[in-house]
Amino acid sequence: MSFGLRGLIISVVVAGSFGCSQDVAKDVPKEVSISEIKGACADVHKSQVCTWAKMQGETVLEVGATVPIGAIENAPATVPMVWPPVPVATLDIPEVARQKSGMNNLTMFWEASGHPTGAFFTPHFDFHFNGVSSAEINAIDCKDLTKPAAIPAGYGLPDFDLPPDASKMMGVKTMIGLCVPKMGMHAVPTADIERKEPITASMVVGYNIGKPIFVEPMISKATLMKKASFDLPMSAIPGQTGGQPSKFHAEYDAQKQEYRLIFSGFSAGS
Repeated sequence: MSFGLRGLIISVVVAGSFGCSQDVAKDVPKEVSISEIKGACADVHKSQVCTWAKMQGETVLEVGATVPIGAIENAPATVPMVWPPVPVATLDIPEVARQKSGMNNLTMFWEASGHPTGAFFTPHFDFHFNGVSSAEINAIDCKDLTKPAAIPAGYGLPDFDLPPDASKMMGVKTMIGLCVPKMGMHAVPTADIERKEPITASMVVGYNIGKPIFVEPMISKATLMKKASFDLPMSAIPGQTGGQPSKFHAEYDAQKQEYRLIFSGFSAGS
């Protein structure tokens, strides 16, 4: 359960405390301090997952979530099959960063057996960084199956024919654009659609009624249990009207035993 937006602000002097200077916006005076603003926290598998935003004045530098390794390693091996899937947590992004980052909230899912398509049938976590409110997410019913006019370069938006048992449970024979109620459609890198072996990690882009609404690092449990940092490529999202990130980095802190899922390089959108 989300504990709501918290106003904890940790101000840090700019002088080198947060790494590379290119992460600091050029149009912001260097004397403006960097602040990390805490968002919401929730219990996930006996650990606290929290959102946060790093700001320099009114400029968004980073938006992300802190995920303790306990939330990964304590995930149950099996979970009841329900449709649509239920998130293990719904967390608000700090309000000060929402408009300029294009991110409103995070819904986190544990997929103990994976899900369509083929390469994604492996235990993994879905981290949906949504650009619309929780109420709008919950209203998605996949009845209007309008696909976007354009998707990121190198991506596909496949339809997936369901086996009989799954079709009966979901009430459809084919998932158009991999549309899931209370989520939306899922555009996936073409390389991952064609992949034969299970994924390690993939950056998914979500849509509802033709409009982009989320970006989603989909990360296998096996990858996260390596306890090592990694990057995922970010592609420009056609039709995105708010801010959008150009970089994603998962930073593992061995001392704290936690990941920081970090989006950065935000643009103003189109």
